Amino acid sequence: MDRKIGIIGYGSMGRMLVEKFMDSQCVSAKDLLVANRTFEKIVHLKDKCTVCESNREATKEADIVFLCVRPVDMKDILLEIKEHIKEDSLLVSLNGSIMFEQIEQICKGKIAKAIPSVTAEVNQSQTLVCYNEQVTDADKECLTGLLSCMGMVIELPEHEMGMGSELVSCMPGFIAAIFQELCESAKKHTSLSESQIARMVLHTMEGTGTLMLEKEYSFEDVISRVATKGGITEEGTKVIQEQFPVVADDVFEKTLEKRRQTTEKARESFEG
Repeated sequence: MDRKIGIIGYGSMGRMLVEKFMDSQCVSAKDLLVANRTFEKIVHLKDKCTVCESNREATKEADIVFLCVRPVDMKDILLEIKEHIKEDSLLVSLNGSIMFEQIEQICKGKIAKAIPSVTAEVNQSQTLVCYNEQVTDADKECLTGLLSCMGMVIELPEHEMGMGSELVSCMPGFIAAIFQELCESAKKHTSLSESQIARMVLHTMEGTGTLMLEKEYSFEDVISRVATKGGITEEGTKVIQEQFPVVADDVFEKTLEKRRQTTEKARESFEG
């Protein structure tokens, strides 16, 4: 790719993008422009990419600018760089709390949002993207090509990014919490070590996911294959099916409400 890529912010998201773009070699060192509020934190990158001393410097030559910053900082950074954004550049916000309508109050051009998952660390991210009306098909193709170095890219409408984030960005945390509790309970009934229990469960999770994806099995297909009538597995699945729906409903009610509050707080901070 011969396009120049600017990354503003070198926190967890910015760092991940820099590392993935460098490791995959989808962006050359001279075309990867990185800026951070604390310059000392990116000095060590000078032999691997183009280290910029200001956000404006990272913006003025970039064809795609990734904004990896907190909601509270977004407005000030947009105001700082807006006169330096090239007319045809694509702005990509990695913050789901700031809506297009807010960004467009300052920058009227092409804007996207991208929400990766922690599974990007093993190139298995389902990265969610959405676009405003100014973005062209060529822009979408280019951004998809970039983000594909971390895994799959899924386009959603902006109003579905919240639920999409629950399903792919938050879900690793939900899954880890669920199986942590199962492993804790299993420890009470066995002399197996904690690490062995965890490895057995993790490999089973991996195998089950692969089985379902490759064979196109539904959840019900797997349950019917394993939980035979009157068998041991059936007893466990009955407990889960009877008791877990309340927990599952509560998870999404609480997290989606928290997301709504976060978005509203970001809007007030941004517009204030």
